Amino acid sequence: VELDVTLHFDTRDAAKHGRLAATVDYSHLLGELRFILVAGRFRLLESAAEAVAAWLLTAPSQDVPRPQVERVDVKLSKLVALSGAAVPTLEIQRDRTDFKLVTEKKSFGFVDVIFETKECGVYRERIAPRTVLPTHIHHHLDESELVLGDGLLLQGTPVTPGTAHTWPKGFAHRYENVTDIEQSFMCIDRPAFIPTDELEVDIPVEKLTRTEPTRFF
Repeated sequence: VELDVTLHFDTRDAAKHGRLAATVDYSHLLGELRFILVAGRFRLLESAAEAVAAWLLTAPSQDVPRPQVERVDVKLSKLVALSGAAVPTLEIQRDRTDFKLVTEKKSFGFVDVIFETKECGVYRERIAPRTVLPTHIHHHLDESELVLGDGLLLQGTPVTPGTAHTWPKGFAHRYENVTDIEQSFMCIDRPAFIPTDELEVDIPVEKLTRTEPTRFF
């Protein structure tokens, strides 16, 4: 697919003071949107476009500061769907009021439910300062996670922002926030998250391994 997005937000602070934190880091944003489309494996352009819009309109997190996006235009084209005879294209406009963010309190912090269908769920997991997301597995869903913040340990060792891992069913994984601010990662589950399918396991940190990482930014 080909993706085009237009963001509507206040750029005056960035223009006046030249601070990256006052605007959107477009290289990181590109990686985040690529991750959503790759890991989400959406069957419909409609689902993919809504997921992208919902993510763009989500409030900034403490570890990844940026201005609040107020409105987005999202255009998705499926270039090879009809063997070149035509290009199916979907274009939507959404603003912040179109999405009601659901936030769930967890033992390790919070989970923001960004977008869900039966086949797929997009979430932002926010780990509180000096807190561990315990080692756990899933039996019924596959999970892909993109690290956003610069202060997490994955499987007991540092992991850099822009790094993504996919955890097959039964693969144990664990995060720890070693900083004094909240740290986050994006999580995509297929199918959407099943609360009874997150099972904590007692495995020493030094015995945890990682799947092959993919860099998105």
